[in-house]
Amino acid sequence: MKAMVTKYGGVAGRLDGPMTRAQALRLKSLAEEAYQPKQYAPNLSSGEAARRIDALKTEIALADSF
Repeated sequence: MKAMVTKYGGVAGRLDGPMTRAQALRLKSLAEEAYQPKQYAPNLSSGEAARRIDALKTEIALADSF
């Protein structure tokens, strides 16, 4: 199974690689909306970018609920 993941670029490969352009744009936009520009960094991994995007979306949703 491991060979298959490596050969076909499974989830593990995508999370360890650099963030995609779409992730970079989304993260930068959310960081600005949440007034947390330091959450964006151009050299993040895809997995870290996904975690930061989810955290910022949650924080923004919480702020909007008040």
